[in-house]
Amino acid sequence: MSPIAISILVFVLLISLGFVTVKQGNVAVITVFGKYRRILTPGLSFRIPVIEQINKRISIQNRSVELGFQAVTQDQANVHFKAMLLYAVINQEEETIKNVAFKFVDEKNFTQALIRTIEGTIRSFVATKKQSEILGLRSEIVLEVKLHLDKTLEEWGYHMIDIQLNDITFDEEIIRSMSKVVASNNLKAAAENEGQALLITRTKAAEAEGNAINISARAEKEASIQRGQGIALFRQEVAKGMAHAAKEMSDANVDTSYLLFSMWTEAIKHFAENGNGNVIFLDGSMEGMEKTMKQMMATTQLNENKKEK
Repeated sequence: MSPIAISILVFVLLISLGFVTVKQGNVAVITVFGKYRRILTPGLSFRIPVIEQINKRISIQNRSVELGFQAVTQDQANVHFKAMLLYAVINQEEETIKNVAFKFVDEKNFTQALIRTIEGTIRSFVATKKQSEILGLRSEIVLEVKLHLDKTLEEWGYHMIDIQLNDITFDEEIIRSMSKVVASNNLKAAAENEGQALLITRTKAAEAEGNAINISARAEKEASIQRGQGIALFRQEVAKGMAHAAKEMSDANVDTSYLLFSMWTEAIKHFAENGNGNVIFLDGSMEGMEKTMKQMMATTQLNENKKEK
């Protein structure tokens, strides 16, 4: 083979070696004798063979890393965290790619620094809180990490998309003690509710009984008033009837003692009809009747004397 053919073959080989394909979602960093020169975007590109070397291929796609670590609360309780971090390269600008490519020796060192930074931030935050507060501070912990990590990641050429705290647990002894506290609080709340329910029931029953007694007393009072008024009206009507009858007998020149005798006999008749088998002893002799008549006439005379006075 002639030297010209060899030269052409070498030239064609070098030209073919200069073509580089960069996959979608990646960029390639070109260096010349170890010094940064430029970046190659996705697609087919050309580099100067032998002189321009591909130093790194950097993925600009989203990346994730799982974390598992332990922190200590203010009251010396161990808290175990499991988290997932989602991050990516900020953009494809030259300065950003240079930071990603040259801030760390390799990907392993970057991941280690990222994990330790997150762990340190969460540990510092947890150290200011008590164990009873931790489970309710999931969102606050995430915000604390974002606040401290965003600026640092930006200096490294990355930005944090999201961080999720998938699991927050305590030591087994703490979990048992927390369960006992929850159970005792539930028992306390149940006892308080039961006491309140019993108090309300008894209060309502007492109020109902008091209202019933009050209503019964008012009804009894009204009944007594009605009975008293009835008796008074009855006596008033009896007095009016006797006065009217006595006046008519006096106008007819009839002795008023006859009225008393008639009332006496009517009373005996009433006793006999309504006695219901009870034994009533009456003095039926003439002397007894005369004695009773005299007593009744004396009472009548006394009433007439009072009226005259």
